[in-house]
Amino acid sequence: MKRQVTWYNLLAGVSFLFILYALTKNYIFDPEAKSFLSHKTLLNRELNLPVWLNVMYVHVAFACVAMLAGLLNFSNRFMQKSRKLHRINGYIYIASVLLVVVTSGYMAPYATGGKISSMGFNMINLIWPMITLMAFVQIKKKQVIRHRNWMIRSYAFCFTNMAIHLLTSLFHLGFGLTYSGSYTIGVYGSIVLLLIIPEIIIRTVGKPRVISTYL
Repeated sequence: MKRQVTWYNLLAGVSFLFILYALTKNYIFDPEAKSFLSHKTLLNRELNLPVWLNVMYVHVAFACVAMLAGLLNFSNRFMQKSRKLHRINGYIYIASVLLVVVTSGYMAPYATGGKISSMGFNMINLIWPMITLMAFVQIKKKQVIRHRNWMIRSYAFCFTNMAIHLLTSLFHLGFGLTYSGSYTIGVYGSIVLLLIIPEIIIRTVGKPRVISTYL
């Protein structure tokens, strides 16, 4: 139990820091995304900046909602306190994931690094909702542990942006590769990491205590 609490506290700390960073960066310090857009090369089509920015604002907002909703539903205390709120929050998470995926689908053709990066984002836009759907199916079958494990896998993809930029910085600043090339590596590297890390967590934390809470 202590190990699960430690993992949850660590997850909560990282999640809140990332949400704070994403909101302040995209809505306060760089609302026109000048820093990010300065690296965009090899675009498949002309960028309509006002539309792209509005889509990005929606994308960032619901990415933060998904991260917060998912975090809240991992709390056993919250789950025990109100099963109804847990279900509602679960639906909020699913809706947020879908909105993140839809907005990402719009922005994918404009991805830094060109077509190869765009294909990577399209892969994420297929994998994430499929994993989330599996979590939904499992809870409908009242398979609580399987549902929780699939939610761990789904929630990992809330950290896609973080993983991409960490890997991009590693290869660009650490190994001296071009930014666009590093970004492409970051996109595909994040897919691998976000599929592997949840499996490690599931096996490390162990099976959670079963609670009869269903969507």
